[in-house]
Amino acid sequence: MSSGEPRHGTIVDRRPSGGGVSGSQGSYIVRDDADERYYSFDYRQIVTEGFRTIRTGERVRFHISAVSHDRAEFVIRLDQPDPVEYYR
Repeated sequence: MSSGEPRHGTIVDRRPSGGGVSGSQGSYIVRDDADERYYSFDYRQIVTEGFRTIRTGERVRFHISAVSHDRAEFVIRLDQPDPVEYYR
């Protein structure tokens, strides 16, 4: 269950954790546009079809977790990239 209204922010960092099948799973950091606080999340919180990934600099919409107030959840990419450019 999420807390409050949707927030908007920018992905500012990706920190590899060494988990996942390929050892490249990591956590992401989003900076909230409104209060400039930082929230972390992992790929499981990315809401999309297909491959769940986000790059540094992308704009997103998200909710703050009701369970852990320093975590983002239900993260949605706002600026969808051109697939040809994105997957070079």
